[in-house]
Amino acid sequence: MFFKQYYLGCLSQASYLIGDEATRTAVVVDPQRDVDEYLADAAEQGFTITHVFLTHFHADFVAGHLELRDRVGAAICLGGRAEAEFPIERFPDGRDLTFGNVRVRALETPGHTPEGITLLVFDLAKSATEPYAALTGDTLFIGDVGRPDLMASVGVTADELANMLYDSLQTKILPLPDETLIYPAHGAGSLCGRSLSNETFSTMAVQRQYNYALQPMSRDEFVTLVTADQPEAPAYFIKDAMLNRQEHPTLDQELVRALKPLSLGEVLSCQASGATLLDVREANDFEAAHLSGSLDIGLGGPFATWAGTLLEMGQALVLVAEPGNETEAAVRLGRIGFHNVLGYLDGGMAALAVRPDLVDRVNRLAPATAAEELAGPNPPFVVDVRAPGEFDGGHVDGAVNIPLNHLRARIAEIPRDRPVLVHCQGGYRSGVASSILRAAGYTDFADLAGGYPALAAVRPDR
Repeated sequence: MFFKQYYLGCLSQASYLIGDEATRTAVVVDPQRDVDEYLADAAEQGFTITHVFLTHFHADFVAGHLELRDRVGAAICLGGRAEAEFPIERFPDGRDLTFGNVRVRALETPGHTPEGITLLVFDLAKSATEPYAALTGDTLFIGDVGRPDLMASVGVTADELANMLYDSLQTKILPLPDETLIYPAHGAGSLCGRSLSNETFSTMAVQRQYNYALQPMSRDEFVTLVTADQPEAPAYFIKDAMLNRQEHPTLDQELVRALKPLSLGEVLSCQASGATLLDVREANDFEAAHLSGSLDIGLGGPFATWAGTLLEMGQALVLVAEPGNETEAAVRLGRIGFHNVLGYLDGGMAALAVRPDLVDRVNRLAPATAAEELAGPNPPFVVDVRAPGEFDGGHVDGAVNIPLNHLRARIAEIPRDRPVLVHCQGGYRSGVASSILRAAGYTDFADLAGGYPALAAVRPDR
């Protein structure tokens, strides 16, 4: 048996290629939308991909099931409760797919979603009764379980799903042998759970011992536990969950328009017509010089999550990138279903050499300088754009906590008649926040380099 995990850091998302070396056939589980890596590995191994499984209709990304269907003719496989616009093979509880020395068995494990399944993978050359691995999708994570509240707006309540999840864990997951390897669909950083581990796989024995959600407790205790304090989900989640059910254009088709080079004049025309200029460079480059009015979300951080949080799906976008990075930006937007990219600024910021009047800048403040200003007679107004839990763990005296995902809605709370200092934990979110403030007309503000820890290091008394 050939078994490979692929981990996409931008989305904290795991997918899998499972092949049989005797029959030279393979399946892919929970693929990302750009599927070339699976096809390349399958070709290298001499495999034909015959099936593609979705453990559920993902909310945080658009999966690559249609791409694999169209590229290699793979049959799309889902749980017995799934309903989709395209033809699917249903895998209700206990149905097997056997190819050579590999067997994949579906277990219905609703809870994160109603149609969710776990896939048991058997290496028949070793055992036909003990599973080698369980691909748990968003039912069981390493250190956590899938949140049950994402489907609440489409007719299933969080409590109903939490009760389903309790049953799935008790009757399907916990009985698995200790040696079973657990391979989930997400890791740390995903908003599909609350406290996911940095580890991308584990064993059932370790999860049985250390995963808080698998400890002995009553049903009511479990429901209360898994429905409390879940992170706020971006608005695009429900739209992606719907897209994954629907027949839609493939990523390659979407990229044809997105990768159109635009002159500076064309970009300005798009901006005047309401398009958002999305600068995907890092914050220090953006703050040194950017096209006036741009929003900065750098490719070097959790780009897809913040793009999906701060942008409206369907709004027109024009990319500003370092030359050569346009494709990566468009692909990463396509992975979350953002299709309305009109093109990119041809030549990047070099195109503004003839229009220096369009170049804007943001002040970036060193921690030592910020500490001096905070200790002065007229300290700046401090905006902390971290999450509330981070703020509660330590913050600048007098700072106002406005999480980045709420900044636009609460921007009126930030004064325009005194200096402002904006910061986060490491500098990524405050860079995004600074672009929002600048586009909103704020001029007397600075972005703290290095974030709160860097400031705390030079202010040990705070």
